Amino acid sequence: MAEKEEKKDDAAEEGQKGGKKKLIIIIAAALILLIGGGGAGYYFLVYKPQQEELKRQQEEASKAEALIKPVPEEAEIGPMIEIKEFVVNIISEDTAHYVKAALSLELDKKDAEEEVNKRMPQIRDAILLLIGNKTFDELQDLQGKNQLKAELKSKINSFLQTGKVKNVYLTDFVVQ
Repeated sequence: MAEKEEKKDDAAEEGQKGGKKKLIIIIAAALILLIGGGGAGYYFLVYKPQQEELKRQQEEASKAEALIKPVPEEAEIGPMIEIKEFVVNIISEDTAHYVKAALSLELDKKDAEEEVNKRMPQIRDAILLLIGNKTFDELQDLQGKNQLKAELKSKINSFLQTGKVKNVYLTDFVVQ
């Protein structure tokens, strides 16, 4: 009889060992599923939107870089004339807006400096009129500022005779 009881105890211990193994396997499987679900949730809820936002920012940056003209290294810098800071009221429907700006003009040759200095009142008048006819929205983005620079260059070059303006640089520009 003692042998039968030992066999029953052995069978019970094996059953408990088998039950413990099954329990460990179930817990391990549940942990794997939980970790996998957490990883998937992180990927779809956090990582993927961050990657999409980063990609969108890179596209916007590349568009902005395309608008800015690169300067070749071998290009010579011409003489510069600074135009002192000025304030101009701009077109606005709702409230008063103004631009506070300072410019530098890059000339193509040294001889043009004297003429630009003599024509400074005429140049400042042209700048004030051009900027004053812009709207607040036109001057907010990069494209509007580049358009303004091109218009200023063209207008100033229209009355210069001994040289030309190669580029217009906005050294200070606040739209409020």
